[in-house]
Formats: sequence, structure tokens, C-alpha cells
Amino acid sequence: MDEEQKDFYIKLRKRIGNYLREHDNKYADYLLLAPDLFHLLVKLSMDERVPSEKKAKFVLVIAYFISPLDLLPELFLGPLGYLDDIALTAYVINQYINETDPSIVRELWAGDQDILSALKNIISSADKFIGSGLWKRIRKKF
Repeated sequence: MDEEQKDFYIKLRKRIGNYLREHDNKYADYLLLAPDLFHLLVKLSMDERVPSEKKAKFVLVIAYFISPLDLLPELFLGPLGYLDDIALTAYVINQYINETDPSIVRELWAGDQDILSALKNIISSADKFIGSGLWKRIRKKF
């Protein structure tokens, strides 16, 4: 992880932690996954075992994560704005797992919970939150 990505990771972890200490939020479990999912994206995009076309997707999602302007902008919503980033990350990593060996993802995952269960929960909740029709259109873009 280069310094800019590391700085983003640290700032993201701190921002979400501060927000959750001040607010009771039903999405807390998902928001706490954001830094670890970002870390996983970076690791996957740099791993030599990952094919180039998959790395390109991971890099696009990293850019989406870092960008202040997206579907749910962090600029206006605070850490709740990371929910779309989390959902998109879960979808792209889940797609990668379904097409390859999940052992690479498990190896690179730094989070506390099982990555496959976390992805399943995120995708299920995202489908309920934004509706399956919109979610399918978003997935087609990636």
C-alpha cells in the first residue's frame, strides 16, 4: 500500500470510528468494514496472482472509494456515504471470488470476520436497501 492509500485507510478508519462513537447507527457493522474492504482492494490490485482485467476493476473501485463525488457522497452524508462504496466493493470482490479461487481473498483479508460471510451480508442488505432493479443496473457498469 503506497503512502496515499495508507493515509486514506487511516483517515477512513478514524473518521468512521469517530462517527460511530457519536451516533448510534444501524449500519455500523457495515461501516466498520469499509477500511478493511479498501485495504483488500489495494492488496488485490497489487497481487501478481490476480489477472490484469480484475486488477483494473479493483483500481476503478479504489478510485470510487477515494472520490468525494459518487452515488452517496461522503461530503454531504459523512461516513454513511461509504455505504455505496462498501456495496460496490462487495459486489466486485464477490464476482472475483465466483470466477477464481477464494483463497487469495481469504489470505489478503485483514478483517476480523469471515470475508465470504461479510460479502454475502453486504450484498443482501444492499439489495434490500436500494432495490434489486437499481442494484442490477449498478452491477452491470462494473
